[in-house]
Amino acid sequence: MAVSLVKGGNVSLSKEAPGLTSVTVGLGWDVRKTDGQAFDLDASAFIIGETDKVISDAHFVFYNNKTSPDGSVVYGGDNRTGDGEGDDETIKIDFAKLPADVKKVLIAVTIHEGAERKQNFGSVSNAYARVINDADGKELARFDLSEDSSTNAAMIFVELYRSAQGEIKVKAIGEGWESGLAGLAGGMGVNLG
Repeated sequence: MAVSLVKGGNVSLSKEAPGLTSVTVGLGWDVRKTDGQAFDLDASAFIIGETDKVISDAHFVFYNNKTSPDGSVVYGGDNRTGDGEGDDETIKIDFAKLPADVKKVLIAVTIHEGAERKQNFGSVSNAYARVINDADGKELARFDLSEDSSTNAAMIFVELYRSAQGEIKVKAIGEGWESGLAGLAGGMGVNLG
């Protein structure tokens, strides 16, 4: 049974699954009734170094940059509608390939052109992030975003990291950004020039 996380909570995935080396973060959401204009939510990963910024622009993994330079983080593809059951988008993290200078991997979801379309997470329901062990397909941890984020067009869902003891951990973040993808990416040190 998966550990259910609350905002700010964390769990050792290594204790849940000894020998863990690779996980997939499944992200899902539903769009509430809207004015009929399509919502396109996108998952992304920021590979953060010791400076608390991305190691390089290539360490921002999303629909236009599907794989990190070392192949440790891979974007699973763009679902433009969020329709259907199960995960809408996925990001795979292979800790065996992840370089030692990586402090953490932030997993975010943004609303494509959210500010321009006046769309935000207030119109999104049932949003979640779940961590799956790639070795056996078992869900290890889940974070259901329940709080109202009605002004935010971007959300950091979870972060994954290695503890000082070498354990792989996940922490529930649930932090919103009104400025959408551009503001979030800029805040993480991505050069959007």
